[in-house]
Amino acid sequence: MMLHTRIAPVIVGVAFAATAFGQPALQQPAALFAQLGLTPQQVAAIDQGKPVAKVLQWGGSSEVYVFGAVYINGSSASYLKAARDIKRLAGTEGYLGIGEFSATPTATDLSALTLDPDDIKALKNCKEADCDLQLPTASIQAFREQVNWSQPDPSSQVNGLARGMLINLLQAYQRGGNAALGTYRDKEKPALVEQQFETMIGRAATLPEVLPDLRRYLLQYPEADLPAADSFFFWEKVKFGLKPTIRVNHGVVYHTKNQNGDISAVAIKQLYASHYFHTALDVSVCVAGAAKPGGFYLLTLKSSEQEGLTGLKGSILRKIVVDKAQSSLEGALGAIKRSVEQSALPSDR
Repeated sequence: MMLHTRIAPVIVGVAFAATAFGQPALQQPAALFAQLGLTPQQVAAIDQGKPVAKVLQWGGSSEVYVFGAVYINGSSASYLKAARDIKRLAGTEGYLGIGEFSATPTATDLSALTLDPDDIKALKNCKEADCDLQLPTASIQAFREQVNWSQPDPSSQVNGLARGMLINLLQAYQRGGNAALGTYRDKEKPALVEQQFETMIGRAATLPEVLPDLRRYLLQYPEADLPAADSFFFWEKVKFGLKPTIRVNHGVVYHTKNQNGDISAVAIKQLYASHYFHTALDVSVCVAGAAKPGGFYLLTLKSSEQEGLTGLKGSILRKIVVDKAQSSLEGALGAIKRSVEQSALPSDR
């Protein structure tokens, strides 16, 4: 099941999803900063430990790309450990729920997940190309035919059916990769998710020193293998903006070595979202700083394909979205910096 709606007011969170780039050959990512058009003042701010984010003018009006960087005086291993511990997000601001899927996903993994009451109400009247929640035709028919909408409260039926659909989606992806993610049908021009991922990762590949193994894994999963990676799946319910959004993600923590030293990356690839995002891919890469030993640069690229950002009204909304995306990424990078650096402080016990 894919539950996406029409507009996305915000990109937030510290989930790091999948666009494959990195700079293993650079001890200080000055060349990348110059290529992306960062000003000398912005580069100086990053070196001083201040988070900086820049909206990149890539793709069409429905695509949003935001690059961010910060220098962290701490261990990249601490960052990787925290990024992998998704349960730490439970109860934090904006998070309404989160959970990791077991090795063999079952509906039990989603027992704490419920749809918002407004989403349940909207499902009753869903039709193909006319639905507040974006669903494939088969799912629209299932909610119409398998739920007894005459009951005073059909939420139990709806949530049970939705959980099963999400498990089916995840299992289909684990068997068939991006091609199994299907097509969004709630708009005039159907969006093929597999093609959106290819476009997004292709744009990210213009960055120097691409991590080819990670990029191949994200594009060709499950056919491609990445032995050095910790691959996992999780769901989250997050308050992005107007409506709580349910997402299912494929996470990858990747650490390897080459002739230039250690390479670390954290990627999150969105498989499903109940609102706002058709496709979302982020990646964060740790780059050692030769001129500033003892720490690392955290480089993040957040990418998304969203509905509702085209046309006259969409152009107004897009400005709000990208401004919020930029400020949200700077805030997230600042929070990560504080967390990693505090963990490096000697204990007073």
